[in-house]
Amino acid sequence: MAIATAPIFYLDIQAWIDRLLFVFALVIEVVSFVHCLIQRPDAFPAINTLPKAAWLAMIGGSVLVTLLSQSALGILGLVAVTIAAIYLLDVRPALRDAAAGGGPW
Repeated sequence: MAIATAPIFYLDIQAWIDRLLFVFALVIEVVSFVHCLIQRPDAFPAINTLPKAAWLAMIGGSVLVTLLSQSALGILGLVAVTIAAIYLLDVRPALRDAAAGGGPW
């Protein structure tokens, strides 16, 4: 009987949270893809990481997986967000330092 007294709108809240996570994951993946796209290809070997083409393929596949699954909560969605986050949090700062330039991006 405890389930029957629960608010009926909890499914709506769950759907909104899922949509917000989907949009958040998609934004992270698209930003990382665009950033990778505008970087010089010779900078990637300079920081001892995968080549630019490999990062573009992985992040592009992440965007595709997220769009096809329409959710960021499945195992593939979590892997896709993780790939984009690794690029943004590890590779992007190293590329920025290797460019010997300034600026936060």
